[in-house]
Formats: sequence, C-alpha cells, structure tokens
Amino acid sequence: MNTQMKLKRRLSYVLISSFASSSALSENQTVDSHIGKLEFTHNFAKGYPTRDTVERLYDERDFQRACQAYLWAIPAVSFAQWQHGQASFGAGNGDIASLLSYDDRLGVLTPNATTPYYLIFVDLSAGPFVIDMPPNVRGAISDAWQHALPDTNRLAKYLLVGPGQETPTDAAGFEVRRSPTFNVNVGVRITVTDPKECDALLAQLRAYPYAQRANPPAPRIVAPQGKKWSAMPPRGMGYWQCLDEVIQREPIDERDRFFHAMLKPLGIEKGKPFKPDARQTKILTEAALVGEAMARANTFERRFTGVMYRPDSHWHYALALDADHPDAFWDLLDERAAWFYEAVGASADMSPKHPGPSSAYLGAYTDRSGDWLDGANSYKLHVPPNPPAKLFWSVTLYDVDTRSLIVNEQKIADRSSRMDLKKNADGSVDIYCGPTAPAGFHSNSIPTVAGKSWFAYFRLYEPTETYFDKSWPLGDFERIK
Repeated sequence: MNTQMKLKRRLSYVLISSFASSSALSENQTVDSHIGKLEFTHNFAKGYPTRDTVERLYDERDFQRACQAYLWAIPAVSFAQWQHGQASFGAGNGDIASLLSYDDRLGVLTPNATTPYYLIFVDLSAGPFVIDMPPNVRGAISDAWQHALPDTNRLAKYLLVGPGQETPTDAAGFEVRRSPTFNVNVGVRITVTDPKECDALLAQLRAYPYAQRANPPAPRIVAPQGKKWSAMPPRGMGYWQCLDEVIQREPIDERDRFFHAMLKPLGIEKGKPFKPDARQTKILTEAALVGEAMARANTFERRFTGVMYRPDSHWHYALALDADHPDAFWDLLDERAAWFYEAVGASADMSPKHPGPSSAYLGAYTDRSGDWLDGANSYKLHVPPNPPAKLFWSVTLYDVDTRSLIVNEQKIADRSSRMDLKKNADGSVDIYCGPTAPAGFHSNSIPTVAGKSWFAYFRLYEPTETYFDKSWPLGDFERIK
C-alpha cells in the first residue's frame, strides 16, 4: 500500500471515529467535560441544558473571556500602573522622572542598569502639550497602550494633540503628532559616557502645555530618593480596577470592541462604575491568577514562530516586532502580551533589521540543558570575541516575580563591556551568575539568590552585521558546580 492510500485510509478512519463519537455523545443526557458534568433535559442533541448547567456554562464563558482579556490588557494596565508608580514619588503631569541608581530602577520592568533613564507622563485631557526632544538620545513617545507614536525618536519640538482636540492654527514650527489616547509617555535613555554631555542633553528635554509656549516653565526633575515604587501590574482585583480606570479615561479603539463586549458581563463597561458583585469578583479574582500564569508561560516559553536567535541557542528575540511593519505588532495578541508582561515600551529601533542607531534585545530563560534558570544554581555565560555592538553590550539579570532588576546584597544586576571585565586570551569574556563568585572573577560575576528564579537580557547597542546574519554565536547559560 502506497503512502497516499495509507493517508486516505487514515483520514477515513478519523472521520468515521469522529462521527461515531459525536453520534454517541448526542444521545447522552449527561456529558463529561473539562469543566465537569454537563446535564441536559433529554440528551445533548435534543434537550435544553439544565439550570445548573446553564449557570456553569456562563461562569466558564466569563472566566475564559476574563483570562483572554487579561492578556489583551497587559500593555495598558502596565502603562497605568507605571504612571501611578511615578506619581507615588512626586512626578506629576509633565515632570521628568530621573531614574539613575540601582534602587531608583527597581520599580521599572526590565530596565537596563547601564544608561540613565528620564521618563515623563503627560495627560492631554486639558489640552495639547509640547515635548522638546534632544538630539542623540534613545527613546520615543508612546500612547497609553505603549504604542510608539510615529517618528518621535529624533531631535524635534513635538506638539501632542489628544483625541477629539483641534490642532492649533498657529502650530508652525512644531512636529504635530496626534495621540489616540489622552495619556502618553516620553521615555529617554542617554547612552553618552561624558557626564557633561549627558547634562547638556538633559537640559534640552522639556514638557509643557502648549498654552504656556510663550513662556515655558522650567523643567521639574523628580527622583525616587530611596522611596520604593513599582510599575508592576497589580495582582488580583487590583488588575481589573486598573483596567477599568484605563477604559473610563481613554477612547475605545475599533480593533478592541470585542474585548470591551467580553468584559461587560463582568462589570467593566465604559461610562459605568465598576462595582462587581460576588459572582463577578470570584471569576475576576481567579482569572487574574490564571491570566498571569498564562502570560508567564506565553512570555518565558514562547510558541510563536521566528522567536529564536539561532537554532543552536536558547536565546530568544525578546521583542517580536517587525521593524519594517511595526504597526502590525499591535494585532498580534500573544506576541504583544509576551513582551509587555516583562517589559515596557516598544519601538522599531528596539527590534532592528539592519545596522544603525538601534538596540537589539535577546532574552534567556533556560540554560543549555533547557532547564529554567534558578538563583540557587551557578552558571557561566561565554561571550565570544568581537561582539556585534558598535557602542557596547550588556547582560542584565531580572527577577521572574517583579520582572525588575534582580535584588541582591551587592546591588549588582548587570555586567557590560563598559566595565573593567576580565578577558580571555582570545578576547572573549566569561560572565558568572550564581550565589558565589568564582575566585578571581568577582568583576565578571552577577550574584543570584537561592529561592528566586531569574531571566536575562543581552543587549547590543548599535548592533553590527554579525548579529543580523547570526554568525556570532552567543553562548547559553551553562550550569557549573
């Protein structure tokens, strides 16, 4: 019997078996399912579901919808909580939050530990805002879904106009950008090493209402100053309360109308107060738990295509955004949820396709054997010679729980080529991650903590050709004794 005949015979068997199974199922008055027994007045084919079964089905429907809504809402909830976090240490509308130290950055999802961060949240509900963007900085302006507004990563005087607002008639000299949401974020990283040059660039960063353009106020720079804060999305009912806040204050995108319809039976509806009853609260509380578990699986073991840097490596492309078609990323539910569960901000220059003024991000969650990275174990990461980075490279460790910098007594979360690292004879570098540094390699070590899982980002600032053709073989984390 040839292969084609075997396939036809197998297909016929599957179809007949499926029909027989379906036929038998329809004759049963009680049906087993993954949510328990479903009962019908006569049988599955001819009867109504019993009242108890109706309630069970509606509960399951709403629970499934809430889990999917959790994944959909991650970028917006993360943005809103990040905004609340900065407000908690005094950063108001248009203020510049300065995050320089290790402690300052602990609130941010997957920050680098190398370059200064300056972050501004702006609420356009009172009218248009001006953003003066300095030259030679890395960053962009993003809406409340963390979608970068087009071409906002260069030297310019931007005029941000909110939903339903008229563009001022005297806007000559401004780069006008219309935001689909009222709340926006301006994120800037400064990669220069000269402190004076850094200060000069920062002095050019400003945010102020368009109404004050004739006499702009002096920038107000705020720092946490030792105060703990968090941009991590809240757990439990706090997640849905934060999402309701976003829904109430922002317009509904046409693309998202079905998600809004899915949330309505759960008490989250634009224009109405969020007052969930006992049933809704029970479903939402459990869905926040399962939804986050799904998000964690979706992030740390990605099952969409094109995610691996090399077939012989466990390093992932952290951001699955196509730099040639960046807007398409916002229609990819799983890819979008994977990135924004662990990170903030997304723009085309964070997922480059060719050399230039960009940054490449690779993520690792398992070791060479495919086992999850664990703080109780010790690992070696071999960084081959001639890393494909025009400026510098860095490897940074993050806590799986907070998705922020790994917390240890030494306050060390990264190692980079900007540091005085011990090199091998061929110019390669070995980085050690574990509770104890190997003798003679303290400068190359990142301390981990037993009882805590971690993951890593390898960043390449201004990546060069051997990154794009994948000929540079970054090693996996290798467990050592």
